[in-house]
Order: sequence, then C-alpha cells, then structure tokens
Amino acid sequence: MYQRTVLIVEDEILIRMMLADTLLDEGYVVVEAANVLEAVAILGQRNVDAVVTDVDMPGGLSGLDLAKMISVTHMRVPVIIASGGHRLRPEELPGDAVFVPKPYGVDVIAAMVGNMTAREGRRLAG
Repeated sequence: MYQRTVLIVEDEILIRMMLADTLLDEGYVVVEAANVLEAVAILGQRNVDAVVTDVDMPGGLSGLDLAKMISVTHMRVPVIIASGGHRLRPEELPGDAVFVPKPYGVDVIAAMVGNMTAREGRRLAG
C-alpha cells in the first residue's frame, strides 16, 4: 500500500515535532526540514505528496518563497502555508496554496493534508 509523504518545513523544532508525530499517527511518511534550502534539497531527492511550511524561516528564503517554487516545479504538490506573524490573502498565495494562521491545531492540519492528498490522488487516478 502506498503511503503518502508529507514534508514539514518549520524552524521551530517543537512545532515541527508535534506536527510530525500527528501525521505519523495518521499513517503518513514524514520528512522534516528546518529551512527552505533543506526543503528544496528534499524535493529534489524524493516524491512528496504535500508540504506544510511556516512563512518566516532562517536563511533568507521564506515559506512563501518555497511555495512559489513548488507552484512552478512541483505543480501537483499541495502546500499549506502557516504563520503567526503574517496574514496572507488568497491573492497573495501561489498556485493552490492555502494559508492557515498560527496557532493552529495539529489535528486541523492533519485533516487538511488528508483532504488535499485525497483530492490529488483522485486527480492522478482519473
């Protein structure tokens, strides 16, 4: 059976760990990155079914920059962009990315990932 893979891009380790644990419990394979450059390297090496990223990241590139890259290079990969310091409007989001304000419930993110990857699976199968 195919297990969907979720890439979590979050520099705050406790948030990343809590979200990773929740998604692992839901049956996903979880890959973690602490910044955008790590995420780009992962995306170049493996198939990912969804990405959850924070906006503010160390290293000069933001989660919004990452989402823009994904919308061009991995168009079928859904992206959830989260932030506690920014409020992004739909017209500011690249591709089909969605915005979630922090603090969020990890169960809410897990449900969103489930809906997004189920939708993607139907699109690929059809």
